[in-house]
Amino acid sequence: MADSTPWIARESGPEDRKFSPAAERNRDVIADALLRLLPSSGTVLEIASGTGQHISHFATLRPDLTFQPSDISSDALRSITAWVAESGGGANILPPIHLDVLAQDAEAQFEDDALAAVMCINLMHISPWEASEALFRLAGKWLPRGAPLFVYGPFFQAGVETAPSNIAFDENLRGRDTRWGIRSIEKVREAASANGFDMPEVTAMPANNLSLAFRRS
Repeated sequence: MADSTPWIARESGPEDRKFSPAAERNRDVIADALLRLLPSSGTVLEIASGTGQHISHFATLRPDLTFQPSDISSDALRSITAWVAESGGGANILPPIHLDVLAQDAEAQFEDDALAAVMCINLMHISPWEASEALFRLAGKWLPRGAPLFVYGPFFQAGVETAPSNIAFDENLRGRDTRWGIRSIEKVREAASANGFDMPEVTAMPANNLSLAFRRS
């Protein structure tokens, strides 16, 4: 999968530590939706951890869990390491790993049923659709029955009026890369179902985003 990490800004601090204002704004509301879904123990994989702001924050809120950050971008991997170090955390955060969900050897990164949960924030709309299909395929292999897969981002939903800002955002994304774009929940559900996931719990989030909480059936 091509590297499409949209670095927005850099916060003052270590050179490697990237900063996303959006990640800072939405980290708490995402935490409220995500953390109640997670089990009481085990390893939580984040696919496309980006700057590392989210996972370093979530890990401080759930010290009972082990968090595994990952990304395709070498800049992101350095930023994640810097955020963890700067926060003073890291006791329950594993070193970040390079993970390309479209790579032929991606499945070998983890054994079947090795993870307690998988989360993926703001990836589907800035990657080819094949990456979303691969996300569900891999999570379906790595998660045991009943384990959650948490997805967050903008989505289109049949029968629900689309916000003008999301229409404009979708046009902007497709103008930047024809393989990108906001996905429909219906298409996402089909990909999830094909890989052994139940219908998601859909939660409205700020700024016209949604969280989709799937469970491995």
